[in-house]
This record gives sequence, structure tokens and C-alpha cells, in this order.
Amino acid sequence: MLENGQVRIVQNPPADIITILDLGSGRVLGQVAAPHSVVGPPTSVAISTDGRLGLVASAQRIDAAQPTRTIADNRVSVIDLAATPPAVVQTVEAGAGASGLSINAAGTLALVANRNAGSVSVFRIQNGRLSLVSTVGLGTEASGPSHAQFTPDGRYALVTRDGDSMVSVLRVDGEHVRLANRDITAGIRPYGLGITRDGRWALVANIGRGTGDADTVSLIAITGESFRMVDTVSVGATPEGIQVSPDNRHVAVTVMNGSNRPAAHPLFGRGQLVVLRIDDGRLVRVAQADVGTWGQGVVFNADGTRIFMQNMVEREIQVLAFDGTRITDTGTRIAVQGGPSAIRAQGQ
Repeated sequence: MLENGQVRIVQNPPADIITILDLGSGRVLGQVAAPHSVVGPPTSVAISTDGRLGLVASAQRIDAAQPTRTIADNRVSVIDLAATPPAVVQTVEAGAGASGLSINAAGTLALVANRNAGSVSVFRIQNGRLSLVSTVGLGTEASGPSHAQFTPDGRYALVTRDGDSMVSVLRVDGEHVRLANRDITAGIRPYGLGITRDGRWALVANIGRGTGDADTVSLIAITGESFRMVDTVSVGATPEGIQVSPDNRHVAVTVMNGSNRPAAHPLFGRGQLVVLRIDDGRLVRVAQADVGTWGQGVVFNADGTRIFMQNMVEREIQVLAFDGTRITDTGTRIAVQGGPSAIRAQGQ
């Protein structure tokens, strides 16, 4: 819980809940109990391309021996989204601090970034179940891998490292995943990550040092063999959630902007949603809107005209309209049972 800028560990909490949404109607389709954590990027849930499988990572859990603190978790829940009702069908172990994860387009592999272990877990997906294939070390636990995501062709993956401010490239050959010996310099503490469906660009949210300064989003060109950062723009203090639009043109970013500070703090501010446009290898600010408190994840609907973002403190998903140039608050709020901390849409 966040109470006037102070984080409090909830004692004897109810089960964490995964909410399944229809982004066309905004209707809640179902809910599933599965362990999760606010720690880790808002991309710590994933949906397979065919929409039949969901994965949920848990980076932290309450310490049973000392319930006023949290310790690293390593669980990944596998959810059968095609079942009636949807249900957790398997729980597997990744590395300590299991966080941002992704499924390849073929639906055969999953990657999990392990923040406290300095590694990426590689899982085989077969018959709706996961089995560990290998673990790719990033050299040091302090690298803090936050999110791992496949490129659309499945030949590579990118891993954000907020511990040492690098983005690593992994090479994928069948089930063999290894470091490609290519580390990209983005901004300070790269955290969230989105990749365009056409496989041309990766977008990285650099959360900075939490000092209230304007932080950044970086654009990485991922065509050919020489992946490289080509542009970085300021978006505000602590960009947490990031996602690209289905048409590959826009990027939605949730910016805390000091909304997670005490109200009397000089750096307290309203949460922001910022939309950028990818314009010939450059990022251009298109629109900005006030949103809720301690904003987390963000997704687009199928045609990119609606943006769904998570307001942690208000325990809601805020729905905004986007027409290519303006963001308009629709006034719609989707209530959820707990503080929403991660969201992914099918295909995003």
C-alpha cells in the first residue's frame, strides 16, 4: 500500500488477483488468484500470441519470518486462458526476483528476467506447460535485469538492466539462447521495454535515480545485425510503464511525476500519461494528460484508439481516448481488487 508517499506492507493480505479484460468492451472477463508483486516492471505478465496462455511473475513476497518486510520471490504462474473459467495450471521457479517476461511469437519459448539473480531464465512451452531449458547469466547479480522481450522474428531478445544501465542483446537459435556480446547504452536505469510489431524499433523507459529529475525514453533500432540506440527524449520523472501502439507509430508512457511522494513534498505532482510518435528514427512528443497516482502499466486497444493505464493507489484502470494528436479522458474507470501493477495485451 502507498499511503501519502509511504509504502506499507499489508499484513495478512488477501490473495493477489489477475484480472482478464476485454479491451474492446472494457468488460472484466474473469479473475484468477496468482502471486504477483508491485516490484518489477509493469511487463511482468505476458499473453501468448494465440491468447490461450498467460504468464505471471512474482518478484517479491512477504517474509513469513518477518512479515513487516519482503524478500525475493522466484515463482512464475501459468494460466490457461482458454479454460472456463481461466485457471492456474502450473507454477514454476525462475530466478530470484522473477520480473519482466515474454513469450515468443511461435508460442514455444518464454524468457523471464531475474532481477536479484542477474540472469534470464529460458523456458520451453509445450502443451500449455513450461519446463526450464537454461539460464543465461549476465555477469553479475547487480546488473538487475528487469524485462526480457523477443524480437518479432524470434531470432533475438533484448534485456533491460536497471542495475548497470545497459540493454543486452540475446541471440536465439531454436532453444539455445546466449549473449550476443552486444550491450546497448540507453539512459539511466533502463527498465520497461516495448518492441514494435514490425520488428524495427525497441522503446526503453529509463526510470533514472528517483531524484525528481526529468527522465527519458530511448529509441533503439533493431533491424539488421547492428542494434543501436538512435534517439532519447525527456518525458518526466520516473517513466514506469511503456508500450507501443498496434500500428507501430506511437508509444504510451506512464510517468510517476512525483505522484508517489507525500503530498507536502516539493516534488509531489500529478501522474502523467505521455504519448510519443516514432518519426523517421526520432521520438516526437505528441500529447500528455494528467492521470492517477503511482501509475504502472499501459496498453493500447486493438486499433490504437483507446489507452488503458493502471493507477496503483486508486486501484483502477483508467481508460483514455487517443486520436493520433490528443489524449482525452473518457471518464471510464475499471475497478480492480488490488493495486494494479502490471498489464499486457495480446500481441503487445
